[in-house]
Amino acid sequence: MPNNEFAKIHATQLEGQMMVDVLVIGSGGAGMVAALSAKEAGATVAILGKSYPTRSQTSMAQGGINAAIGEEDSIEQHIADTLKSSQGLASEAAVEKLCRDGVEAVRWLDSIGVPFSRTEEKKIAQRRLGGASAVRACYAQDYTGLKVLHSLYDTCVKEGITFYNEYFLLNLIRQTDEKGKVTVGGATALNIKTGEVEAFKAKTVIMATGGYSRIYQKHSTNATGSTGDGLAAAIRAGAKLSDMEFVQFHPTGLKNSSILISESARGAGGYLLNAKGERFTDELQPRDALSRAIAEEIEKSGEVFLDIRHLGEAFIDHELPQERKLAKLYENVDPVHELVPIKPVAHYTMGGIAVDADSQTAVSGLFAAGECANHNVHGANRLGGNSLLELIVFGRQAGENAAKTAAAIEAVIEDPEQLKKDQNFVQGVKYFTNQIDFYEKRYFIGNIFYNNAGIKRNDMGLKAVLGAIRQIQKELPFMGPKDKSKSYNTNLVEFIEFGNMVELAEIMVVGAISRNESRGAHYREDIPDRNDTVYGAHTISWREDGVLCVDFLNKF
Repeated sequence: MPNNEFAKIHATQLEGQMMVDVLVIGSGGAGMVAALSAKEAGATVAILGKSYPTRSQTSMAQGGINAAIGEEDSIEQHIADTLKSSQGLASEAAVEKLCRDGVEAVRWLDSIGVPFSRTEEKKIAQRRLGGASAVRACYAQDYTGLKVLHSLYDTCVKEGITFYNEYFLLNLIRQTDEKGKVTVGGATALNIKTGEVEAFKAKTVIMATGGYSRIYQKHSTNATGSTGDGLAAAIRAGAKLSDMEFVQFHPTGLKNSSILISESARGAGGYLLNAKGERFTDELQPRDALSRAIAEEIEKSGEVFLDIRHLGEAFIDHELPQERKLAKLYENVDPVHELVPIKPVAHYTMGGIAVDADSQTAVSGLFAAGECANHNVHGANRLGGNSLLELIVFGRQAGENAAKTAAAIEAVIEDPEQLKKDQNFVQGVKYFTNQIDFYEKRYFIGNIFYNNAGIKRNDMGLKAVLGAIRQIQKELPFMGPKDKSKSYNTNLVEFIEFGNMVELAEIMVVGAISRNESRGAHYREDIPDRNDTVYGAHTISWREDGVLCVDFLNKF
């Protein structure tokens, strides 16, 4: 997408000079919001993404975005619901910012053209999602995330934001001063189109690369690209990760494909039925409790279905058109007339790059926003409708603060060694022996995570998963891409993604083994009680000389 700014930035790159003030890595909702905010604050900005903006995970958010704009709702109720859902592990200050800024966030989205559904009075339509005490989620049929994403992309284009599409993040460029302070100065990335490794210099970097639910492979609602690349690069650069063991399972993924059926279907009055056709639970309880209830019912009776037949064809076609299309396409059932078979599947990762109240990570100049970051607003269980809100509120904050920090920096750091290392890595990895098929291992990891590190866990199962992951780490040099070509080598990209997932998988499981209690999405069937005295704390993970370290940071 050549434009004047692109030409200017590319020219400075060729001269070996600083490229931009703020480099945003990740072209989904959080990345684009952060870029717009940084540009508004006066910074030069570019966005680096491994795919295209309109393909990001944000497009799959269906139910809505929370904001207490209704007459029968309040910001205080929104705060209370979010804290309750978090199971005691959210920051009250961060939650208050999320909920108070949420009202303005929705007004801003409305101002840039998000086509929200409307009431007869022309107000933004809202629906109630699970765990909410009021009708709160603003929506655009059941395409809310897609409409938000397209509106953000349109706005970025209007503002002249430069996109570097099809660039796969490898590592952050950093340096450590005499006092041990680590500073970021850009990133290296594989140009997927050409196969070349390039350096992108910047005064500050915002990580907005999404979550890591794809570790569960076919048992996840997430896009194939949700492999946690940004988190893996961040911890290698000296950042800390927190609460990685908390993975939210969505109650209603389609049984065979794991494709998401929005909570809006239950919010509109849909029922959950067992194999006998009986309702067996409260359909609007929080996602962690509902997912366990469905999993237990599947164990007992064999199947669980979503029933929205009673809502009628006209309502379904107007309010839930995507759900009808997905059910027909992927399960061969028409929800207007038939039951929809469902199961809980991995959906959202509450853990992420640890950030402070300014969205700053432990690495100076590195900020994070969206699902890859942990702003401590979701705790152990995210409230439905808060993920889109989070990426707007904290994306704007990260962009503004990254721009302010960049303005105080006179020169970007120089570190040609990282570029050389990553060029050598990409060249060398093609000569791994290929004795073991990493695609089979990827499939294997997805299954053992779903069965042993999923909705229910126990010590024995988690330790078995950890043993398997550490064995796979040893076997990585015997894997590698079979395709040796340079241009569009997806086999190479998928192998590097696999390495990132294996790195994060170890961290997730070590956290789950260390947390000897049950809280929210982390349910230990061998220790079913919550223990605030010992574990009312955030799990913190980092590396020292390559060794994984895990500890608890007391919240109270």
